[in-house]
Amino acid sequence: MRVMAQMAMVMNLDKCIGCHTCSVTCKQAWTNRAGTEYVWFNNVETRPGQGYPRGYEDQERWEGGWTLNRRGRLQLKAGGRLKNLLTIFASPKQPSIDAYYEPWTYDYDRLTSAPLQEHSPVARPKSLLTGQDMQVRWSANWDDDLGGGPTLTAADPVLQKVSDKVRLEFEQTFMFYLPRICEHCLNPSCAASCPSGAIYKRAEDGIVLVDQDKCRGWRKCVTGCPYKKIYFNHRTGKAEKCTFCFPRIEVGLPTVCSETCVGRLRYLGLVLYDADRVLAAASEPDEKRLLAAQREVLLDPRDPEVVREAERAGIPRDWVEAAQRSPVWRLIHDYEVALPLHPEYRTMPMVWYIPPLSPVVDVVAETGEDAEAAGNLFAAIDTLRIPVEYLAELFTAGDTAPVTAVLRKLAAMRSYMRDLNMGRAGDPSIPADVGMDEAGMREMYRLLAIAKYEERYVIPTAHAEQAHQLEELATECALDYDGGPGMGGSGPFGEGSGGAFRNDPVAVENFHMLQQRQTADTVADPSSRRARVNLLNWDGKGAPEGMFPPRAGGPGDAGAAGDPDPGPDADGASGPGTGAP
Repeated sequence: MRVMAQMAMVMNLDKCIGCHTCSVTCKQAWTNRAGTEYVWFNNVETRPGQGYPRGYEDQERWEGGWTLNRRGRLQLKAGGRLKNLLTIFASPKQPSIDAYYEPWTYDYDRLTSAPLQEHSPVARPKSLLTGQDMQVRWSANWDDDLGGGPTLTAADPVLQKVSDKVRLEFEQTFMFYLPRICEHCLNPSCAASCPSGAIYKRAEDGIVLVDQDKCRGWRKCVTGCPYKKIYFNHRTGKAEKCTFCFPRIEVGLPTVCSETCVGRLRYLGLVLYDADRVLAAASEPDEKRLLAAQREVLLDPRDPEVVREAERAGIPRDWVEAAQRSPVWRLIHDYEVALPLHPEYRTMPMVWYIPPLSPVVDVVAETGEDAEAAGNLFAAIDTLRIPVEYLAELFTAGDTAPVTAVLRKLAAMRSYMRDLNMGRAGDPSIPADVGMDEAGMREMYRLLAIAKYEERYVIPTAHAEQAHQLEELATECALDYDGGPGMGGSGPFGEGSGGAFRNDPVAVENFHMLQQRQTADTVADPSSRRARVNLLNWDGKGAPEGMFPPRAGGPGDAGAAGDPDPGPDADGASGPGTGAP
C-alpha cells in the first residue's frame, strides 16, 4: 500500500442554475490575457448539447484518453510511444479554433467618436485573432438553454449512443447543466502524451500542472486529454490548463469557481488513495466495472492501517484528519451518490458529479401526482429510462444500475425530509429501501442541502516545512508568461490584464488597445531569464530575433540570444526591445 493524497471536487448538478458565474470569475482570474481569449478553464455546458469544444466526447475522432491493447495493457488511444514519436511534428487529432470558437470583441470607440450622421454607427464584431470583421457563429456556451433542440442534439456524441425512441422523448422532456474543469486525474493521459515531460502531478496534493519552462508547444497533450481541458496559448507557444487554483488551495482557500458558485453546488476535500492500485484499476477490462474499481482505489481515512501508512508516507497528521472530515469522501464512499465523468476514458478523474434528480421530479409533477411522494418517485425512476440512460453514458460507461441507485437515494432523501419539514414523523422504511438508516439520511441531507462553508470546503493548508518546495513549484508552473497571473498587480489573482508592461484593466480596453497588446513584439519568457527563440510565434518574415548571434557592434545586440532581457525600468516603463506601447 502506497498512500498518497489527492484534492478532489464533487458537484451537485441538481443545484446548478447555469449562471456561468464560475466561468466568468475563473476567466478573470486565470485566462484574461493575450493568447487565451478562447480559453475557458471552467465552462458550463447545457445537456444534451455538443459541449466545448464541439463534440469533444467523440474519442473515435479525437483519440483522447486510454485504451487496452490486444494484450490487455493500458496504452494511449492516440497510439504508443513509437507513433507518438513519429507524429511529434504533426498532431492533427485535435480541435481547430472553429471547434472552440473564434473570440471577438467590439470596436466601441466607433460608437463614441463617430461624427454626426444620418444613421447610427454600428460596432461590428472584430476577431481577436485577426482583427478583421467577422460573423459570430459559435461560443463557449452556445448550447445554453437550447438543450433538446434537434439542431444541436444531433451532434451530441452521448445522445447518439442511446436509442431513437429515447432520443425523441429526450428532446421533449429535459435538460440540465454540466460544469466542467480539468479532472486532475489519477492516471492523466495528458501527462503521458507530453514528449517534453512538462505536465506533472504534484506529489503532495495530486494537482496536475504544466511546467511552462519545459513546455515546447508540441500540443500532444491537447490530443491526449479526452476532456479537452488543455489549451494552446498561441501567443506564448505553451500549453495551459486549470491549476485547481493551487495558490489558494495551499493557504486553505477554495478554488475561485467554488468560492463564487451561486448555487453552492461544489464540494472540495482531500481523499487518500493507494497509488499501487491505480494501474490495475485503470486496466479493468470491463468498462462497467471501472466505477467500482476507481472507488476501490480510494482508501478509508478512518482505517487505522491507512492512517499508519499515511504517516509513514509523510502525509501530515492534520491532512489525514482533513481527509476524515472530507465531504468528497462522504459523497463518494459513505453515501455513494457521486459518480465520475466518463470513467471509460480510464484516466480516473477526480472531479465527480451527483446526477440531477429534478427532471424525474418534473415529469411526475406534470402527471398531476404528488412529485415528492416516495412511491411516485421510485416508480418514475424505474420506468422513466430517458434521463437514466443518458446519465449512464456520462457517468457510468452506460451502466444504468449505479445511476438508478443514486437517483433512488436522492428521491428517498427528498421524500423522507419532506415529512420531517412538514412536522410529521419520518418513515423509516424510506431510507431502508435504499440501504440507509434515518441518521445517515439526515446527515446526507444536511451536506447536500444546508451545509455551511466550512463543511463544503475542507482544505488542509500547506505546511511551513514544504514552503520552499512549493515556492519552487509555483515558480515553474505559474502562468507568468506574457502577462499571466502573478505578473505584477496583486499576485496570481491581480487586476493586471495586459502584460508586465501595462496596467490597463481589461474592462476599459477598447479594440485598439487589445490589438496593440496582442501584436506587441514581446518575448514569451520572463525578463529575469534568458530569452529563447519561439518559432511557433514567428511569422516567417526575416530572421527571428535570437536565432543567430549578433554581429559585433551591429544592430540587434540588445535582443541577442544570451544577453539578458532589459526588462522594465524601475518606474515600470518599458525597456528597449520590449515592444510595449
